[in-house]
Amino acid sequence: MRISIFGMGYVGCVGAACCAKLGHHVIGVDVSEHKTALINSGRPTIIEQDIEALVKQAHEEGRLEATTDSAYAVMHSELSFIAVGTPSSREGHLNLEYIYKVAGQIGEALRQKEEFHIVAVRSTVLPGTNARIGELIEEASGRKRNQDFAVVSNPEFLREGTAVHDYLNPPLTLVGADNDRAVEKMRLLYRDIPGEFIATEIKVAEMMKYINNTYHALKIVFGNEVGNICKALDVDSHKVMEIFCKDRQLNISPYYFKPGFAYGGSCLPKDSKALRTLARDYYIDVPVINAIEESNEIQKKNAVRMIVEKGRRKVGILGLSFKAGTDDLRCSPIVDVVEALLGKGFELRIYDKNVKLSEITGTNRDFIMAKIPHLQHFVYDDLAKVAEESDVLVVTNKEPEFASLPETYPGKIIVDLVRAWERVDYAGNYEGISWGNINTNAGQNQAMERDMAATDF
Repeated sequence: MRISIFGMGYVGCVGAACCAKLGHHVIGVDVSEHKTALINSGRPTIIEQDIEALVKQAHEEGRLEATTDSAYAVMHSELSFIAVGTPSSREGHLNLEYIYKVAGQIGEALRQKEEFHIVAVRSTVLPGTNARIGELIEEASGRKRNQDFAVVSNPEFLREGTAVHDYLNPPLTLVGADNDRAVEKMRLLYRDIPGEFIATEIKVAEMMKYINNTYHALKIVFGNEVGNICKALDVDSHKVMEIFCKDRQLNISPYYFKPGFAYGGSCLPKDSKALRTLARDYYIDVPVINAIEESNEIQKKNAVRMIVEKGRRKVGILGLSFKAGTDDLRCSPIVDVVEALLGKGFELRIYDKNVKLSEITGTNRDFIMAKIPHLQHFVYDDLAKVAEESDVLVVTNKEPEFASLPETYPGKIIVDLVRAWERVDYAGNYEGISWGNINTNAGQNQAMERDMAATDF
């Protein structure tokens, strides 16, 4: 393929060298004549392992050149990467001036080009930037997006020091696009790269780099806080974390990484509290670990707020235990939600086939009676009765019997705390706690009838 890459900094130079190694012809573009001169003499613009040999080889084989002329680069390529910097302001906002300037330059060049052109955003940008880039290109070119050109998002996941290896051996290749032709071209570009090729929505791709890097930062800080606690106890922190990382069923796995409702149960609240207390006893500051419980409480408040905002007094809670398939009520987060709603005067009906009030004993009974002493007045063993007599249905776990709720009760308002459905076609109002609207039905947009004034939580 014929590729142009705007920006010969760290990301652009690595991309240029690696694409050339894959057999593509690459034109590097930069406003710096010094950088373009380096590339045109077979030398990289950065210091990075393996980059020097790759640039030298690509230059000698005639597969890599550089220019300051953006029009030349666009006219002599079918795909343009935008890999310019997006520096942060003091407040944390991104400076997109360079990206938007490049978008305008590409648009100007496309005025003279008949061939369909693909623009791939490689720079790290927030959701919505891709759409704005497309608008700027349309304005500058007089062309139509997805008719004359396409804009895809193709974030990079490179580590300094191993960037060449990471580029050529990624865990996955991610492309956000709204154009099938562009997806197939990107798939062709990366056909010799191992790892899964994932095509997804543009905003999802734009978000991924921020989530990845923030999680990496969280891992480092978490490891350091664990290390500080271990040091105070004369425990080998590296051995602790080495064993921690061997568990790939729970610790290093997709488990627990689904956005949804708060955690509960007998273990997570108790043990995380014990670790925080241990740190406090040794006067060790662990702000990340300390913030876990606060964040969990915020998610409970978010659930209450969502339900209150529906403005309907009759609410059905579907599931009371802390997760499906158990009768454990200890520290169940939905119990706190029920307690808050009762305090606000809501008329509640609760259904949970696993919770038999007559059989609740021991710590389970002590916990629930301290929270909701008159629980027997709200719990029913008939799902149909609870659903029919409620205006709002709050789904708290993924019991199979809840799967048909949208079809069985089309007039209800559904509040989903667990992503019980990947997608729904529901004529009524649906809202998930930590994800956008997944309802494809236009009936979702009808105004809701309210029978009580909204109140602040």
